[in-house]
Amino acid sequence: MSDQKRLFLVDAYALIFRGYYAFIKNPRINSKGEDTSAIMGFMNSLLDVIKRERPDHLAVCFDKGGSADRVEMYEAYKANRDETPEGIKTAVPYIYEILKAMHIPIMVKEGYEADDVIGTLSKQAEKAGYKTFMVTPDKDFAQLVSENIFMYRPVFGGGYETWGIPEVQKKFEVEDPLQVIDYLGMMGDASDNIPGLPGVGDKTAKKFIAQFGSMEGLLANTDQLKGKMKEKVEANGELGILSKQLATIMLDVPVEFDAKNFELDQPDIPKVTEIFQKLEFRRLIDNFTKTFSAAATATETPSAETTKPISSAEKNAPNTTPTSAGAGQFSLFGADPTNESEAISNAGRKTAASTSHFYQSVAPGMATKLFVKNLMNQSTVCFDTETTGLNPLTAELVGIAFSWEVGKGFYMPFPDDKNEAQELIELIRPFFESENIEKVGQNLKYDIKVLAKYNITVKGKLFDTMLAHYLINPDMRHNMDVLAETYLNYTPISITELIGKKGKNQLSMREVPLEKQTEYAVEDADITLQLKELFKNELGEANTQKLFDDIEIPLLRVLAAMELEGINLDKNFLNKLSEELNTDILNLEKNIYEAAGEEFNIASPKQLGLVLFEKMKLVEKPKKTKTGQYKTGEDILSYLAKDHEIIRNILDFRGLSKLKSTYVDALPLQVEEATGRVHTDYMQTVAATGRLSSNNPNLQNIPIRTARGRQVRKAFIPRDENHTLLAADYSQIELRIIAALSQEETMISAFKNGEDIHASTASKVFNVALEDVTREQRSHAKTVNFGIIYGVSAFGLSNQTDLSRSESKELIDTYYATYPKLRAYMSNQVDFARDNGYVQTVLGRRRYLKDINSRNALVRGAAERNAVNAPIQGSAADIIKIAMINIYNKLQEGQFKTKMLLQVHDELVFDVYKPELETIKTLVKTEMENAFTLDVPLDVELDTGDNWLEAH
Repeated sequence: MSDQKRLFLVDAYALIFRGYYAFIKNPRINSKGEDTSAIMGFMNSLLDVIKRERPDHLAVCFDKGGSADRVEMYEAYKANRDETPEGIKTAVPYIYEILKAMHIPIMVKEGYEADDVIGTLSKQAEKAGYKTFMVTPDKDFAQLVSENIFMYRPVFGGGYETWGIPEVQKKFEVEDPLQVIDYLGMMGDASDNIPGLPGVGDKTAKKFIAQFGSMEGLLANTDQLKGKMKEKVEANGELGILSKQLATIMLDVPVEFDAKNFELDQPDIPKVTEIFQKLEFRRLIDNFTKTFSAAATATETPSAETTKPISSAEKNAPNTTPTSAGAGQFSLFGADPTNESEAISNAGRKTAASTSHFYQSVAPGMATKLFVKNLMNQSTVCFDTETTGLNPLTAELVGIAFSWEVGKGFYMPFPDDKNEAQELIELIRPFFESENIEKVGQNLKYDIKVLAKYNITVKGKLFDTMLAHYLINPDMRHNMDVLAETYLNYTPISITELIGKKGKNQLSMREVPLEKQTEYAVEDADITLQLKELFKNELGEANTQKLFDDIEIPLLRVLAAMELEGINLDKNFLNKLSEELNTDILNLEKNIYEAAGEEFNIASPKQLGLVLFEKMKLVEKPKKTKTGQYKTGEDILSYLAKDHEIIRNILDFRGLSKLKSTYVDALPLQVEEATGRVHTDYMQTVAATGRLSSNNPNLQNIPIRTARGRQVRKAFIPRDENHTLLAADYSQIELRIIAALSQEETMISAFKNGEDIHASTASKVFNVALEDVTREQRSHAKTVNFGIIYGVSAFGLSNQTDLSRSESKELIDTYYATYPKLRAYMSNQVDFARDNGYVQTVLGRRRYLKDINSRNALVRGAAERNAVNAPIQGSAADIIKIAMINIYNKLQEGQFKTKMLLQVHDELVFDVYKPELETIKTLVKTEMENAFTLDVPLDVELDTGDNWLEAH
């Protein structure tokens, strides 16, 4: 290899932007709520270059203030650029700090772009006898390539490619790299807002350069052009020359290549480590220390040999340089620009094909017995069930994968025959029912429900990676593929590779060859085990271990039992209600058509807008969408409803239509044939506040503010005549929590005295005796009481009441004056969030607020409202979860026939065996009211009935 010294110049913002967008779907947020995606992406890329190349000299080049000269030439230069994302703006100061601690020079000059800085330094270094490698994907740099200046382009899929003169000649079809300037000038550049020549694209630009050599050559020979192209080029000659000037990288920036200062030096490892710890880059610390260890420096040799052009075979050869987890993820460039974020997120990851592993299927007979014996000797085992479908109530076991050592695992296939399958179940029953073996899994609730069909109860300590990650980073997605890619830099085998995409040709897992089943299933168990090892440490660091152990994991078993139980449904009642709703909808249609003077599609926003705002002219200046269509959303129409009967009818029409299609007609179709009951699926990992969500069907969104909506609850009935439904509802729990947390004595006293809190508030705000509070005053006070938690404004309050905006403002001001500690608490919550990046519930559940310090007032305002609201909502969610766990345990211990069926917001619903009713009422009220101790007593209202509506 040549002894010629090598200089690497890094285009900083290219790496920063791509690092940021690599995580755009799943941003890396630390415990302070900081978006660290861009910093992590940049550092991984930088360390990757250093590890691979061990450059003699290195500098990182930044833009500052844009290009003053180019803006002076052309005011619209880069004027179409979107504002830099907040996550990048906050990342740059950290990156500066890290580079300084690494003793890497930062080259930046006010009024110049990084392109110009790199161009100037590369030419200076060339004169000094250096080979220069420009680390960037930007094609504009190709104009600088010479015998000693190269582009060093990270490419999609991992690895790098080096562009010398031959590569530039081939890529742009030019003789001299300087002609790239002409190519760029002719084509223009939409991202930089360089106009170019109208009608000239890639192929035409290359043709012109081959024919005329340059922009000037083209403009001097327009007589050789024909038709419209001739007209366009002749009419835009000055624009072409301007575009070429804008595309030309400047080589006279007032910066200096100082060989000594640019030497790659040993970094200040303690200082860099300190910064990484502050940012919570635990795995990056390992990557960093390995990169600069003496052993790595001694054993690794540079891989970029550029004394001769590299062949396409060499360029496309697989990269075998070892990298730590995550290091290759940001080899991002050269991806398909039409799907760049996806290409970025998949770049350079490990797969089963590229990773050493040992996955084995377990043969029946003696091999199975020996395997189970070995299994029973383990202290922690990850398992994963493979089934015939996604519905755990109907799915049958196809196999179970087990792993207790990284890179190793076993797959136990299940026979089709039910008797033989049950025999195999009996062999592995001791493992699942052992209290001494910790079971690890991803979404264990599903596996528990599948195994329950085979009469297996999963006992012992549980670790669910999905739940763990939910507590560590609630705003990310938590499915295994995303976690593997984000934390392990590993892309698992896709299920579609095994069974195909949805449709008639999709296979059942039983039809997949055993070898492929084994690879797929054991990989899942292996990866989940590895994630567990990472997450068990992060739970402690995020102060959420207790939440995990005491609430989320125990609740997993409770929810599994509730979902398996399901609730009885009166399908005949729903059929009758559907007919009644149909009649109501037809009557509303008739009234709407009469008021409009014509028939039209009420469900069509376009047709509705034309009728309301062009024909009927209900509003002088109606709002429109970006496409020019009139806005007819509920927020618009509800504002007009009090003045126009047709609007009220339209809103009723929409409400009843949705109620009919979403619940009344849909619920009977969701009854499980095997049980005759509806089995909702409770999801623990969806709402960042900690609240549960319900799906298939969603029982938490059944409307209860309208009479028709409430009637849907009549369809939910006890299992038989020997049972009754019991509903237990926390009374005003969110107001009680905010009173306790704010230590607002007036509110606390009202709750302790059992007063009507809304009447009590109205008495104080309107300065009247409690007994003199009117219904209207109480209603306004109630709206404010609940609205304050959600940051209600005077405008919002006036929309919800008959008060004017000024009256609403006066009411809110008076409210805060009456409850000064409440306002102080809200202000303190926002301050805490600004300082720490998160807020937390009474049990320490964190809600990260990455936008709390945003410069955008609207974005920041939403985060501020969440800073107040999230601890209240989340605390209420935590409290009812504790109550559910305690009640479930008491029901199990007492061997009661009563079952807990539903959780909807602050309410629990039970199917109570009538002889147990009084005991259960006492048990439920006691456990719910004592689930957590606040300075304000919790109050639970109980009622029973032959259906959910009666019990509510």
